[in-house]
Amino acid sequence: MPVPQTILTRKTKTAIFLVLTMNDGGENTVRDLLADLPSLTRAVGSRAPEAALAGIVSIGSQAWDRLFDGPRPRSLRPFVEYAGDVHIAPATPGDLLLHIKADQLDLCYEVGRLAMTALGDAVTVVDEVHGFRYFDLRDLIGFVDGTENPVGQAAIDAITVGPEDPAFAGGSYVAIQRYVTDFDAWNSLTVQDQEAAIGRTKTDNVEMSDDIKPTNSHIALNVVEDADGNEIDVVRDNMPYGDVSGSGDRGTFYIAYSAGPDVTEEMLRKMFIGDPPGNYDRLLDFTTAVSGAQFFTPTVDFLDDLPPAPESDDDDAAEPDVESTAEPVDEADPPAPTTHSSDGSLGIGSLH
Repeated sequence: MPVPQTILTRKTKTAIFLVLTMNDGGENTVRDLLADLPSLTRAVGSRAPEAALAGIVSIGSQAWDRLFDGPRPRSLRPFVEYAGDVHIAPATPGDLLLHIKADQLDLCYEVGRLAMTALGDAVTVVDEVHGFRYFDLRDLIGFVDGTENPVGQAAIDAITVGPEDPAFAGGSYVAIQRYVTDFDAWNSLTVQDQEAAIGRTKTDNVEMSDDIKPTNSHIALNVVEDADGNEIDVVRDNMPYGDVSGSGDRGTFYIAYSAGPDVTEEMLRKMFIGDPPGNYDRLLDFTTAVSGAQFFTPTVDFLDDLPPAPESDDDDAAEPDVESTAEPVDEADPPAPTTHSSDGSLGIGSLH
């Protein structure tokens, strides 16, 4: 099995999320960064190995064919917008995702700074979010986040592409959304109403039993099962973000790694459209999704030996530089008639 990027770590204290689009002509620069990021992260992390620095890069659907020739991950596709009767999960631009995490923000900052310096004007920043751990892994709304994440081998299985797509085995898919929370509205609720919206107690983090958990609670609508009734896991690495003055956005940066995008798409369908339709996630009445994108996270082996870049249109149309050995043409002679080959080709380079 190829070596995966370092997705599975203990919960770090800080993270930086960079969502980028690739500018025209920036493909070669981006390819260079993809190949260099693992060694760049190791170099920065060696200054404080106890801080568990990880730099993870993922690639969007539209960028893939601009960067690589040959096959692409079987399930890589653009993020799907979900528009319910009340709330919308928007699809927003994103060609590259840099997820940089550690116990020290300075390490995250240094990797991000070096990466952005290397990329220069090859990319445009769509979103930059600096996340932080909030007390005992709580979101800013006061509830523990990520309680149901799988651990150990179950976590590896949940995020790892297997033999169903052998060319990209060991990789992962990742979906992101940035949520902005209306804290005035949320804090106007009683604790009991907040717990009903989440489906879990606030102080001691105990999930409600199925017979009393509201069907429109956040937890109830985030369960996805396979055809045999087994729950399909994802690994969330969400982080709170925001400023203390309240002049900017505050909320949650949602990020979920999985072995395929079907599971996160189904979660979003249930949350925003409802299950059944109209029974949408109650938490969405207090927090708004302002972004949405998904990517493929290739293995370290892939980054170490990138597929060739696709040929440009100019390369395809270029004529070979061959010295002519034909006899001079008498301008008085009429031009030879144009002929067509039996396969429909005009016989001019690659033009047909």
